[in-house]
Amino acid sequence: TMGNWLVNHWFSAAVLAAWLGINIFLFTYYFLFFDRDERYFYTRAILGSALAWARASAKCLNFNSMLILLPVCRNLLSFLRGTCSCCRRTLRKQLDHNLTFHKLVAYALALLTAVHTIAHLFNLERYNHSQQGTDRSLPTVLSKMHQQGSDKWLNPIHSNQTTVEYVTFTTIPGLTGVIITLALILMVTSSTEFIRRNYFEVFWYTHHLFLIYFAGLVIHGIAGLVRGQTEESMKEVHPHRCAHYLTHKDEDCSHNCCKNPEFGSIPAESWKWVLAPILLYIFERILRVWRARQKVVVTKVVMHPARVLELQMQKKGFRMEVGQYIFVNCPTISLLEWHPFTLTSAPEEDYFSIHIRAAGDWTECLIDTFQQQKPEMPRIEVDGPFGTASEDVFQYEVAMLVGAGIGVTPFASILKSIWYKFQQADQTLKTKKIYFYWLCRDTGAFAWFNDLLASLEQKMAESGKADFLTYRLFLTGWDTSIANNVALRFDTPTDTVTGLRHKTIFGRPMWNSEFAVVAAAHPRSVVGVFLCGPEALAKSLQKSCHQHSSLDPRKVKFYFNKENF
Repeated sequence: TMGNWLVNHWFSAAVLAAWLGINIFLFTYYFLFFDRDERYFYTRAILGSALAWARASAKCLNFNSMLILLPVCRNLLSFLRGTCSCCRRTLRKQLDHNLTFHKLVAYALALLTAVHTIAHLFNLERYNHSQQGTDRSLPTVLSKMHQQGSDKWLNPIHSNQTTVEYVTFTTIPGLTGVIITLALILMVTSSTEFIRRNYFEVFWYTHHLFLIYFAGLVIHGIAGLVRGQTEESMKEVHPHRCAHYLTHKDEDCSHNCCKNPEFGSIPAESWKWVLAPILLYIFERILRVWRARQKVVVTKVVMHPARVLELQMQKKGFRMEVGQYIFVNCPTISLLEWHPFTLTSAPEEDYFSIHIRAAGDWTECLIDTFQQQKPEMPRIEVDGPFGTASEDVFQYEVAMLVGAGIGVTPFASILKSIWYKFQQADQTLKTKKIYFYWLCRDTGAFAWFNDLLASLEQKMAESGKADFLTYRLFLTGWDTSIANNVALRFDTPTDTVTGLRHKTIFGRPMWNSEFAVVAAAHPRSVVGVFLCGPEALAKSLQKSCHQHSSLDPRKVKFYFNKENF
């Protein structure tokens, strides 16, 4: 399975290696440039190596700021997915790692910001120290040059009363630096899994500080506080030849005495890096607004137990695949908020549907709005669908599908679609048998999916295909009242928790025995194992796949596929 993983992930690995390589190259190249270049000889006399640390991290910050918006251009990614539809599916699937890459770039920005800020704090301290010097050392002499003319300075601090705090909050680079660092801190801290899951609105609104981040970034270098010697001055008074005279001016000076060096600012260049991605993102947002304006008709509203709302909708030209998701907006609740939901309908159906559970202010409001039974249905706007289709499921004779908690949502679409394909004797469907495992913490969340399984169970029994789907439901969080109820009704034909033919199992699955059963039932098959659930479960399933796959190529093989939804 390691070889299989490598084949599937070579593209991700190549992108990661290229990104890391470019960062290392930029940092090293510019670090050495500012640490050795003669134009910054005098600047280094005051600042030392902190100059190189600040400038090298600035280049990498520009590079990563250029990349950060690209993975969140959903329509751009959909376009790329469409244009490389002839490429291997594994390549298209890697585009679904867009948010992982986005997070990686964000963490790099946070790290580089820390390096850049610390280096500049050292720089300010050294500028301040040199300005207050009274000796004839080179840093002190250079710091007094502003007295000879308004544009002759090298040290931006011109007064002995100036503090580091004063420079930080009164200069353009200082103030914008503070603002964009605060914006970045807020964006990173509010995008943790916990806040996204429980307080989506906090994450959503805080993330729009990116507008302030980019505005600040473009302005940040305009003042040009860090300076170097100009080209003309270099030709005339090269530091190797003339630096000595600056500290020994009092000595008798004849015709070969050097003039004072002249300095110029490093031009602001952040805008050159981020202009193209910003324009692309603006185009992306315009496209989203246009797509959202297309009419969506809510054809059916179903209120399931445990406050789960099902919306069935139609939209002109909407085409979906299994495992895809959409973004939903309800203008009556909020004009700005868009929330992602996995599609629970099958492509074969004449509508598309989502199931919304109460998990935060916005979802609570939406459920309440639809429960109020007003004569006029609230307007819904839809953007999508997005994501690569999970068509791999159809490629295996035997499929083991594992859904944990809310991770069961995409399997609603997959199970329905497999059933339609099975009924229509679709040639693309190679599946002969499905094992479905659902791990869930509480019975309330079972209800809507339960109805779906019950209807599939009934349809399969009616067409004499009852053994096509074997499912096992594991209740991982349960109390004594459920246990007593189960003990009393142990010999009933249907399950007391779900009302289904297959009994609910209490506790977690013993994966070794589950895999052994499948291996024994299909000794010569290739089995696809699909998970939508947490990382810890992925590891144990991957291990089981490895352990239960036969070394003999003619015997059973398990291939693990983790879906990103």
